[in-house]
Amino acid sequence: MKNISPWWIRVPVIFFLIFGMMEYFIDSGDKPAIIEYPITQFFLLMVLLILIGIEVILKSIENVLYQTLSKEAKAKYDASKASKWKTSSIGRIYKNLTGNKPIEEEGEIILDHNYDGIKELDNNLPPWWVYMFYATAIFAVVYFLRFEVFNAYNQDQEYEQEVAEAQIAIEEYKKTAKGLVDANSVELLTDPSDLKAGEAIFTANCIACHMADGGGGIGPNLTDKNWILGGGIKNVFNTISEGGRDGKGMVAWKQSLKPAEIAQVASYVIQEIGNKTPANPKDPEGDIWVDPNAPVETVPEQVIDSTNIIVNE
Repeated sequence: MKNISPWWIRVPVIFFLIFGMMEYFIDSGDKPAIIEYPITQFFLLMVLLILIGIEVILKSIENVLYQTLSKEAKAKYDASKASKWKTSSIGRIYKNLTGNKPIEEEGEIILDHNYDGIKELDNNLPPWWVYMFYATAIFAVVYFLRFEVFNAYNQDQEYEQEVAEAQIAIEEYKKTAKGLVDANSVELLTDPSDLKAGEAIFTANCIACHMADGGGGIGPNLTDKNWILGGGIKNVFNTISEGGRDGKGMVAWKQSLKPAEIAQVASYVIQEIGNKTPANPKDPEGDIWVDPNAPVETVPEQVIDSTNIIVNE
């Protein structure tokens, strides 16, 4: 009885299912599996299970019918199956790779040794083993020539190269991964969604000390140009994360807020709060902060014309 789903159908389907499920579990995260499972993989899985179920039933029927046959019919049936196996493509490949002699031809290769009735066959090494041995020998020669004669890269060089590539990949990932920012890598956020999130964080956590308009209360005024611990996104991020001055400054928020949230509220303070005019601003505290990385403004050169009047170019 032929299989209704031969190996050349089963293998691709199973392969597709396995990698489809791997991709799903990697990408799905905490999503409900029943809702998010790809419909294509689910359909193929059901089809494969149905085919396997039908085959199990048919094989069971075949076994029951086989038991009802006479000895002669069973022998004929077994010989027919063996003949089909030998003439099939897989059977021929198996025979060529193993190189086994049929049972009826084993008399040609039997040795004279006889140990308590146990005799030994003089079988050749299986061709698949011989081919693998030749392949390993060729590989060893190529490997020796490449790495010992022509001095190709060694494992130390390969390791250093891969570490350098991984470090570059990590740095590139950090540039776009908001959750991995710190005081050294943080950049000023300008996306409206980030500023909106920063406003919500500021409203929930900061207005008690700095007022809703940033004019200051218990905490300093955030709308002027003066900063106690330095301005700019990196300094403001660090102040929010690590806290203000010991004993009298702001508490550290790194235990309550994620790095991405600190970056959002810091950007909101600089871009939105910093441009507001508070109703009752608190007196400036700290020093006026000048961004050392800001472009230097050029002052037009002054020259004296022939009438001794100073003019600007």
